[in-house]
Amino acid sequence: MYQETFFENEISRPLAARLRPRTLEEYCGQKHLLGEGKVLRRLIESDNVSSMIFWGPPGVGKTTLARIIANRTEADFVDFSAVTSGIKEIKSVMEQAEKSRRFGKKTILFVDEIHRFNKAQQDAFLPFVEKGSIILIGATTENPSFEVNGALLSRCKVFVLQELKTEELCALLKHALTDPRGFGGQTVEISDGLIASIAAFANGDARSALSTLEMAVLNGNFDGGKTVVTAETLEQCISKKSLLYDKNGEEHYNIISALHKSMRNSDPDAAVYWLARMLEAGEDPMYIARRVTRFAAEDIGLADPRALEIAVAAFQSCHLIGMPECTVHLTEAVVYMSLAPKSNALYVAYGAAKKDALTTVAEPVPLVIRNAPTKLMKELNYGKGYQYAHDTEEKLTDMQCLPDSLVGREYYFPTEEGAEAKFNARLREIKDWKKNLKNKK
Repeated sequence: MYQETFFENEISRPLAARLRPRTLEEYCGQKHLLGEGKVLRRLIESDNVSSMIFWGPPGVGKTTLARIIANRTEADFVDFSAVTSGIKEIKSVMEQAEKSRRFGKKTILFVDEIHRFNKAQQDAFLPFVEKGSIILIGATTENPSFEVNGALLSRCKVFVLQELKTEELCALLKHALTDPRGFGGQTVEISDGLIASIAAFANGDARSALSTLEMAVLNGNFDGGKTVVTAETLEQCISKKSLLYDKNGEEHYNIISALHKSMRNSDPDAAVYWLARMLEAGEDPMYIARRVTRFAAEDIGLADPRALEIAVAAFQSCHLIGMPECTVHLTEAVVYMSLAPKSNALYVAYGAAKKDALTTVAEPVPLVIRNAPTKLMKELNYGKGYQYAHDTEEKLTDMQCLPDSLVGREYYFPTEEGAEAKFNARLREIKDWKKNLKNKK
């Protein structure tokens, strides 16, 4: 157990540690779990917590939430680190917990970074969780489905903690400037724009946001009894230019729109610039990869079917290796999308079909193309008259596949761009063949 020495004081501790929330009221974020009436809040307030795992990215309050539970519970609370503890330490804690259970006392065991425990270490918890000797609270940044034993995981409720929103981080930073545990005893001058920049740079991580603010204030300009934090100071502290970008606000949508429209306008230079603006300001590369994948079908489609393959490959690369390595994969995808021939025929086709699906009478599927797995269905003429295209010389039939009210309706109108010209020619051949066959009947 850590104990503060005579020579230490509160100010010597990092800002993030000094401002660690002590109550649910001070806790920042996770309203989906801790808002009024939400299940986790009710469990904590009633001191009725069960074994659970907090899963979320760094700096979102997993350990803090466990400590708030520790302050509210009447159970013994043991803080356990997966980094420094082994089987021997686990057994020792379990023995003490079992003794406490016999005297009617609960033990809450908090395991930070539980994903670092191997299978044998995790198995050591299982029998004690099963018989109620301990209530296990684990914290992990990794998907517990892959990192926690199935038997142990099945006995724990998983709560997913989310990245803090930019507005939540801004509120936290402003609180740090006024709280006596933070910079409340000083006069600090920093603009709302710079606070927003720190929040955006932190990428949902409260600890990172507070650390950046602390560095900026400590390196600010002292002027007439107050500390002034300028854009230049902040740029030096975060080692990169403060970009105008708000991941959850208007600028977020402005820049992704700029990227999308630059690719649509076949301007690779502009597209790469907007890509860099987003990535260097802290945008999640997976978000960009998803948008590029959408673009491949919406704005290119069958004009170049390879575009979707490139986009999906970039998405997978972002998932597998992350930042900063995946910047080159996204650049490859963005340049390819910019230079590929363009067609929005698929987008238009779905939009027209969607309109009919929502506004016309929902007619039944024509009997001829219904499946008939049972005798009754066959007796009701399900599948009667079905023509198997592979049995024909042309691999085509004139069988009706649309509902009666929509016969003759067309949705897909291919362009002459790129490879779609071939699909256009093939579609004309199919339609001409069906038209000629109909005229012969």
